[in-house]
Amino acid sequence: MNVGAAEAGVFLFGAALSLSAASAAITVKDDLGNEVTLAQPARRIVSLAPHVTELLYAAGAGDRLIGASNFSDFPAAAAKLPSVGSFAALDLERVLSLKPDLVVAWHSGNKPSQLARLREFGIPIYESQPADFGMIADSLEKLSRLAGSESIGNTAAKDFRARWQALQTQYRGRTEVSVFYQIWSQPPMTLNGRHMVSSVLKLCGGRNIFADLPQLAPTVSVEAVLAADPQVILTPGDAKDQPLERWRQFPRLRAVRDGHLYAVNADWLNRAGPRVLDAAEQVCDLLDRARK
Repeated sequence: MNVGAAEAGVFLFGAALSLSAASAAITVKDDLGNEVTLAQPARRIVSLAPHVTELLYAAGAGDRLIGASNFSDFPAAAAKLPSVGSFAALDLERVLSLKPDLVVAWHSGNKPSQLARLREFGIPIYESQPADFGMIADSLEKLSRLAGSESIGNTAAKDFRARWQALQTQYRGRTEVSVFYQIWSQPPMTLNGRHMVSSVLKLCGGRNIFADLPQLAPTVSVEAVLAADPQVILTPGDAKDQPLERWRQFPRLRAVRDGHLYAVNADWLNRAGPRVLDAAEQVCDLLDRARK
């Protein structure tokens, strides 16, 4: 074979390899619409938030997880993962030492400066920020694709959508109930309409009285709550500062007058993962009590 033919053969072989690699690449869009591309399914994944950890396990990627943020305690196996610090204060050296080929972050929880630092090391980052039920189902599919566990993730997404739609059917047309969801009491703090909690309330026929505030987790005044006069006040069940008891000093407030002050499972409701449907069932039942 002459030199020209040999060069042509090498060129064709290289082109074939390039085409093969391109076809094997995996690309999905994260919750911000940014493309995340991997040359092959991730085998070493780090989760930077508890809800992300739950999504990854449900998507069939649990055996690829090599580290997770603090409070990643569901399922039970997650509690045994090496810690990479809290979602608000990551141990970047620890993350880098684990040599992940994919990091799944929490857009509104992790510090942008820390995510930027990880990107400087060439680590692909998928930013998670599910704001409704459809986005959770989509997350199960996209994360399973990145991890090469599509059969599990797609089934989980299908089951999630079926259960969600059944709840939609069950609670469609219910009389609207105004709700204040308090995540902290001094000062009072809540979540706005862009948070997953508002999607749960809407599913159950509830209306978040502070849905229109611009901040995701705004501080509100006692006077603003009294003026809105919600029918129901909800708070996370793990709150340590007795947020519900403080409202009993206002007996004319409808939620107090009618006895609709309730604690809900914080992990189910505050984490935008598959268990949010458990939260929806609990919240829908509580709002039905208020209607009666």
